[in-house]
Amino acid sequence: MNLDRLRASDATVRRLALSSVVVNVLLVVTGGAVRLTGSGLGCPTWPKCTDSSYHNTPAYGFHGYIEFGNRLLTFVVAVVVTLTFLAAVFAVRRRRSVVWLSFVNGLTIPAQAVIGGLTVLTKLNPYVVAAHFLFTVLIIAASYALWKRTREGDEPARSVVRPPLRPLTAGLAGLTVVVLTIGTVVTGSGPHAGDQHAKRTGLDPGMIAQLHADAVMLLIGASVAAWFAFRATDAPHPVRRAALVLVGLELGQGAIGFVQYFTHLPVLLVGLHMAGSAAVWLAALALLFATRTRGPVPAGRASSAVLPE
Repeated sequence: MNLDRLRASDATVRRLALSSVVVNVLLVVTGGAVRLTGSGLGCPTWPKCTDSSYHNTPAYGFHGYIEFGNRLLTFVVAVVVTLTFLAAVFAVRRRRSVVWLSFVNGLTIPAQAVIGGLTVLTKLNPYVVAAHFLFTVLIIAASYALWKRTREGDEPARSVVRPPLRPLTAGLAGLTVVVLTIGTVVTGSGPHAGDQHAKRTGLDPGMIAQLHADAVMLLIGASVAAWFAFRATDAPHPVRRAALVLVGLELGQGAIGFVQYFTHLPVLLVGLHMAGSAAVWLAALALLFATRTRGPVPAGRASSAVLPE
């Protein structure tokens, strides 16, 4: 058998890495659909869907199909991540950094499945549900880092902005995580529990929502300041553009958040807000990665970052 036929091109590895980002974002959206339709216990046990079946049955109706569909998407994610790892291993130019990043991405799949199982076994404990979402945020960051690495070289990271601005950008990413974390507490205190019998945090929803809004305002202010700083220091155009996109998405997300709060959390707006949270996180990652470079993608096999055959 000619093994050269199994070799994956750089473009194939890049496309698969990008696909892993996309399917993980879709997992956030479908997870929101599970919660907002009250289908969190549509499959009441784990790893099986019912006591006697790994798939949903007509007896569990609409909610069973929604929850089982979300579980199926997890398998899609696993397939995409596995294919990405195999493509990295059998690439024409097999790069150590890409192989290891794809391997790390693969490790997140069973971990996420276990956390997802715990959300069911704990009957949608709001803190476990929050951990499930936040771990997905981590997975998105890992898959995005892999995709970016397929588009750049393996040189040591070098900043392309003024020295104080690189830590500022990292701070924005950290603040975004804080905002997302508080957002999960807001959700865990509100009405959309995923099941009518699921427990809530017991915290005052209004107080937590105000804390979340304050954190969002701080994030928007810091992002606007970063954008002005990049313009004032003549940062590269991709950096300024990434900062502007981040500010725009934050403003849109903030507007949706205020409207959904004052309209008593309609399902469609809450779902759009959840999708927006993934978009803001991706924009924060894009800005963070735009502020440094690792050089061009290696053109041959001479680099020490390329694994031996």
